[in-house]
Amino acid sequence: MSTLVKPNDRGTRTRQTLPIAGLALVIALVVQFIGELDIDLGIGSIIIFPMVWGLLLGLLVSLQKFRPLGIDLQKVAAALVGVAVMILVARLAFNIGPSLPTLADAGPALLLQEIGHLLGTVAIALPLAVLLRMGKATVGATFSLDREPSFAMVSEKYGPDSDQYRGVLAMYVFGTMFGAVFITLLTSLVSNWKIFDPLALAMGAGVGSGSMMAASSASIVAAYPGDEQAILGMAAVSNLITTILGVYVGIYLALPLADRFYRFLTRNGRAEAAEAAVTEPGETEQSAAENRAFREQVASSAGEIKLPLWLSLGVLTVLGLGTASVAAGHISLDIIGGYAVLLALVLVGLVLAKVSRKVSAIVWITTVGAYVSSPWFFASDTLNRLVSSVDFLSIATIMLTLAGLSLGKDLPLLRRIGWKIVPVGLVAITASFLLSVVIAEFTLGAWG
Repeated sequence: MSTLVKPNDRGTRTRQTLPIAGLALVIALVVQFIGELDIDLGIGSIIIFPMVWGLLLGLLVSLQKFRPLGIDLQKVAAALVGVAVMILVARLAFNIGPSLPTLADAGPALLLQEIGHLLGTVAIALPLAVLLRMGKATVGATFSLDREPSFAMVSEKYGPDSDQYRGVLAMYVFGTMFGAVFITLLTSLVSNWKIFDPLALAMGAGVGSGSMMAASSASIVAAYPGDEQAILGMAAVSNLITTILGVYVGIYLALPLADRFYRFLTRNGRAEAAEAAVTEPGETEQSAAENRAFREQVASSAGEIKLPLWLSLGVLTVLGLGTASVAAGHISLDIIGGYAVLLALVLVGLVLAKVSRKVSAIVWITTVGAYVSSPWFFASDTLNRLVSSVDFLSIATIMLTLAGLSLGKDLPLLRRIGWKIVPVGLVAITASFLLSVVIAEFTLGAWG
């Protein structure tokens, strides 16, 4: 992620980074103090986590006109996001390692239901997004249900200033705000059809999101109260498998497949280019001028700013220690040690990626982190104790706060997505759940 910066650029980059670091620290600490908000809607509840508040407040700051946040400052925020996602993946790896024995014991039915999540998003939601002309954001929005690890996958492949990354962000916000409520209604409806095995329904509930899994499981238990223990256990294991396999499936299968399918449906981008460049029949001179202005505005926000790795990691460590300490209610040596372990893991992943050249840093970080946190590594108990003191969601709060601060320059493109993410998101969740349930139903019949 780090690139060499010319000596005369170092002072400029540092001066540009400090204001963003200060803003992000203030916003992240404030939203961490506020905590989560649980809004009961009767049919379900919406939980707004601090990371969503951070995203919204960051967006407001980047859009305000009283003291505008310059394009270069917003690009610095985007550059910090690219490194923050690696720290997030490092923390995720320490959730994976202790559960590897569970994955090893999982049956074929549990493993194969992951195919349903892949087909549901790429095969069904992606064509709808193309039909609605979401542009390249389609790839990021539909290669998965876009939880935290998706940011890392797309950021590394396309960059945090790409259309694909904005698609991930749009789907993430939609899923966070409305995913749990919608899947509650969906699973309640499907469960009461009484045509699927409750264990197959439980497998389908493991979509990779803890809140969605919990909401979906509650609806299934309501329909099959006698199987509560089995349903909750199966849903938890299924969600765990989706989380563990999701990184590898996303990087090596889902994301490349979504990209190629998108290229095929848009004929290698010619249809999209025509949409952007050609005046529609009946288009007025004013609307044509607006389209030109839009393209110029997008062009001005394009291009990344590169920061030295020491600067990025230093800023993110300060932000991380602050938010993790607020989340824990105190500062401790374990939190400091936990961050030291995460930073070391990120550096190891970057070095291995540079040496291997063909394997990305995200894969190395995930693989090495999962191994050293597994029961098979001699120091896993100590490492897990340190890293577990760092709240996972506190790192997500930092990442999304910085993402919000970088979004002002992307507003024209986000407006183009707009309402389109709603039908695409609903279809993605529905198809992912139903196809996983159907596959689980057949595999349970084959392997019991």
